[in-house]
Amino acid sequence: MRSTSSAFAILFTVSLIAAAGNMGLQSVLPAIGRQFELSDTLVAGAFAISALLWTFASPVWARLSDRLGRKKVILIGLAGFVASMGSFGLAATSGLEGWLTGGAAFALMAVARAVYGVFGSAAPIASQAYVADRTSPEERTQAMSLLASAQGLGTVVGPVLSSLFILPIVVLAGPMYAFALMGAVVLAIVWLKLPSGDVVRIPSPSGQRSDAGKGLWKDRRVRDFLLYGLFVTGAQAVNISVLGFHIIDEMAETGTGLTQAQPFIAVAMFAGAAATLMVQWGLIPLLKLQPGPLMRWGAGLALAGNVISIAAPGYYGVVVGYAIVSMGVGFARPGFTAGSSLAVGSHEQGAVAGLMMSLAGLSFLGPPVIGVALYEWSEPAPFVANALLLAAALWVALRSKALKAVVTGRLGDAPPASQPGPEGNS
Repeated sequence: MRSTSSAFAILFTVSLIAAAGNMGLQSVLPAIGRQFELSDTLVAGAFAISALLWTFASPVWARLSDRLGRKKVILIGLAGFVASMGSFGLAATSGLEGWLTGGAAFALMAVARAVYGVFGSAAPIASQAYVADRTSPEERTQAMSLLASAQGLGTVVGPVLSSLFILPIVVLAGPMYAFALMGAVVLAIVWLKLPSGDVVRIPSPSGQRSDAGKGLWKDRRVRDFLLYGLFVTGAQAVNISVLGFHIIDEMAETGTGLTQAQPFIAVAMFAGAAATLMVQWGLIPLLKLQPGPLMRWGAGLALAGNVISIAAPGYYGVVVGYAIVSMGVGFARPGFTAGSSLAVGSHEQGAVAGLMMSLAGLSFLGPPVIGVALYEWSEPAPFVANALLLAAALWVALRSKALKAVVTGRLGDAPPASQPGPEGNS
C-alpha cells in the first residue's frame, strides 16, 4: 500500500475524524457541565470512565481484527463513534432545552461516553493493522508515521471546528451532531470504497500474548522509562482536563459567557496541538536529539509551562503555559518510547511497545479527576501538583542509570510518537 493510494487516504480520514471529534467534544464539555450546574470533578469523571473502558477494550479489538478482518472492525469502530457522538448530542440537547434535569441528561451523556470507551479504539487499531498487512517492512515506518500524523492533525482541527458548529437551536450540542454526521459519511466511504481482500495478516501488537513481556513493567531496563512516562502523561492529562474550566473562569472575569468562551478554548487547544506537532514534525527531525536530551527538555519545558500557569494569571498566561506544556510533552513522549525500545532486545519489542501504549489509557483514569478536584479547591493547586510530578520526571531523566545505559540511536527519522489514546493524540 502506498501512502498516495485511495485506501490509505480513507484510513487517514478515519483516524483524523476520530481524533478531531474526540478533542472537539473535550473542548465543549466543560461549558455543558457548567450550564447544567454540575461539579467540575463529576464532568471530568465521565472521561475517566471512558479511558478505563478504552484501556480494557483495546487488546480485545486488536485480537478481533485478526479474526474478523480489519475492515469489519473499522466499520464497527466508526459505527460506535457515530452512535456515541449522536447520542451524546441528544443527551446534551435534552438537558440544555430543559426536557430533562441536568443530572439526568449528564447521566445519559456519561453512558454515551462509555460507548466511545468501548468502541473508540477499534477503528484506529484496525487501521494501523490494515496498513501493516499491506506494506513491506521498508515502507511500514513511513506509512505508520503518516497515519499517526492524522491523529495529531485531528487534535488541531477538532477544537477549531467545534467552535464553528455552536449554532442557533443546537448551541453547545451542535459539534456532536456535526461530528456524528461526518463520521457517518466516513463510515459509508469505508463500506463502499475500502478494499477488504484477504492478505497474510500480521497480528496486531496490542492483541498479542507473549511470555516475553511478562513482568516487564518492573524490569530495571524499562522501569525508569515507565515511571517517567507516567509522571509526564499524568501531568499532561491534568492540564488537558483543567484547561476548559480554567479558560471559562478567566473569561468570566471579563464578562464573557459560557458559549462565548468556546472560541477562546479552541484557540488554546489549537496552540497546544500546534506546539506538539511543531516539535514532532519539525524540531526533532531537525535537531536529531537522543532519548536523554528529549526526556530532559520535555520534562523541563512541561514544568516551565505549569509554573507559567501559576505565575501568569489571565487568558494569555493560560494559553502560553499550555502551549509550552504541549511542547514539552512533544519532546518527552518520543524520548521515553524510543528509550524503552532501545533498552530491550528484539524479542521484547512488542511487549515494551504495548506497555508504553498503555500509558495513554492509564494517564486518563485518575489524574484528570484529581486535577479538576484540586482546581475546584484552589485554582493554582493542579499546576502546583503538576510541577512536583514534572520535577520528579526531570530528576529521573537526569539521574536514571537505565537511561545512561541505553545505546543512543538517531531519532530524526522516527515517526511522531502519536499513539491512539482515549483523548485522541495523547
